[in-house]
Amino acid sequence: MANREDIRNIAIIAHVDHGKTTLVNELLKQSDTIDSRKDIGDRAMDTNDIEKERGITILSKTTAVKVGDKQINILDTPGHADFGGEVERIMGMVDGVLLVVDAFEGTMPQTRFVLKKAFEQHLTPIVIVNKVDRPGARPDEVVDEVLDLFIELGADDEGLEFPVIFASAMNGTSSMSSDVADQEHTMKPVFDAVFDTIPAPVDNSDEPLQFQPAMLDYSDFVGRIGIGRVKRGTIKVGDNVDLLKLDGTTKSFRVTKLFGYIGLDRVEIEEAKSGDLIAISGMEDINVGETVTDPEHPEALPILRIDEPTLQMTFRQNDSPFAGREGKFVTARQIEDRLKRELHTDVSLRVVDTDQAGAWLVSGRGELHLSILIETMRREGFELQASRPQVIYREVDGQLSEPFESVQIDTPDEYSSTVIDSLNQRKGEMINMEAVGNGQTRLTYMAPSRGLIGYSTEFMTATRGYGIYNHTYAEYRPVIRNWEPGRRNGALVSINQGTTSNYAIMGVEDRGQMFVGAGVEVYEGMIVGMNSRDNDISVNVTKLKPQSNVRSSNKDQTASIKTPRIMGLEASLEFLNDDEYVEVTPENVRIRKEILNTSEREKSAKRRKAATN
Repeated sequence: MANREDIRNIAIIAHVDHGKTTLVNELLKQSDTIDSRKDIGDRAMDTNDIEKERGITILSKTTAVKVGDKQINILDTPGHADFGGEVERIMGMVDGVLLVVDAFEGTMPQTRFVLKKAFEQHLTPIVIVNKVDRPGARPDEVVDEVLDLFIELGADDEGLEFPVIFASAMNGTSSMSSDVADQEHTMKPVFDAVFDTIPAPVDNSDEPLQFQPAMLDYSDFVGRIGIGRVKRGTIKVGDNVDLLKLDGTTKSFRVTKLFGYIGLDRVEIEEAKSGDLIAISGMEDINVGETVTDPEHPEALPILRIDEPTLQMTFRQNDSPFAGREGKFVTARQIEDRLKRELHTDVSLRVVDTDQAGAWLVSGRGELHLSILIETMRREGFELQASRPQVIYREVDGQLSEPFESVQIDTPDEYSSTVIDSLNQRKGEMINMEAVGNGQTRLTYMAPSRGLIGYSTEFMTATRGYGIYNHTYAEYRPVIRNWEPGRRNGALVSINQGTTSNYAIMGVEDRGQMFVGAGVEVYEGMIVGMNSRDNDISVNVTKLKPQSNVRSSNKDQTASIKTPRIMGLEASLEFLNDDEYVEVTPENVRIRKEILNTSEREKSAKRRKAATN
């Protein structure tokens, strides 16, 4: 059977921040795709504002570059573990992978994770050692690390013969040599390696149609859009086809629109055939893993696995005293509609109604997955409240089990004992500890997910910001009993509503760390700081200095308060205890107690204490 030599389908995979999005950008610039006069910026593939700010890829992107009369379809995949399910599904759409590895950091946990998925699909790899111009770069050692990783993951002899290209995507240079002096301003070695190494798709376009969406998109104009690869046959606009559903039923529909990809654009096309990566609309309820087939030959493709959620939070309508002041969308109906709209495209998300009015249980793949959803909604003008993240327990082989994660940490040697102590307290089990040179220690742990909730802030403090912390979901294991992680410090809670004053904060700040400065509006039950001890304290932060006609001393006039700790969304979620919520609006992130009234809250705490004794 002939192959389609005119196209190649590849995924680009890497650990977070190893430069794959920058590399795709450079491939676009140096191909025959985009007008050379058009400025596409530094990270053209990251179109989402949050992606640009954080420098991470959240949503998979499809692009295509023209090289002469040939085309390379490229899928830029997320590098973070919370979006690993998407990486896995994408592997079924391609024939090879570009593995990008930082020439300084080398192989990291996510490198292992995505590469393992690629080997499971028997994909052909090309290795790109990026950032060769970085200070401290060690490209030859990194190639050895990659080789060790390939062997460890069970690559066959053929898989170990991978081509290696050395590059600086930021500068648009590459070379087959590890010597930085040999870098040339071209991406030709990459293009050549793709066409020489990655298998061309089989051309079976004369056989009955099979198409399977691996990703979903949504448009207000055409509804749900299935994105995937034509596995077999040909599909045209206007064709009548069958959709073989996951529940075993069949639905017939007419193809209303087909889209292909070129450069950064999704363009309408009339026809696609085996090997093409396309998007298809016309079926409102199409889902990932279903099969679009020829009605005369309804053969289903194997169902794609979708990662189950491991973490859940309660989202609820904002009911604080400041509710409705800052947001555009504040009602329960608007929040519910928005969450349901997210389900159109995010297959790893679950949303369930609760018995509480205006509250939903939202489950996802991790803290980042859910916090990005909240941040996106906040920027769209929503107000809402979210509870502390909780892990999802499951019954596995008759035992109550909880999710565990594989943790890899790189830390300066002088902080390693502090990090080890902190992970031991969170019930982490050390797997390996090794010196990696340059005064750095690499620690590998297996730890329960609930012990890692809120850990990143503690870790960055412990390593003075010099440590690198990565974690990937590993498996479910039997629950660790008689242990409940949580915040060790109590909260400083406002007893009234008003505007904070310098005078009041000066009287409170020796109790702990403040989250608000002077001139900030607060309400009763709002958390304004962290107590240095383990109990909550009700404080007055709005009190004004008594006025008298005696002139104050110069010292008193110039007294100032300490700079408060600014609590962003993720820091606030990590801080929460079970009886607290984070209030999120387009303008502010506030932390509050579930029961705002001070006396009612204290009575409730006494009842809880009596019940546990």
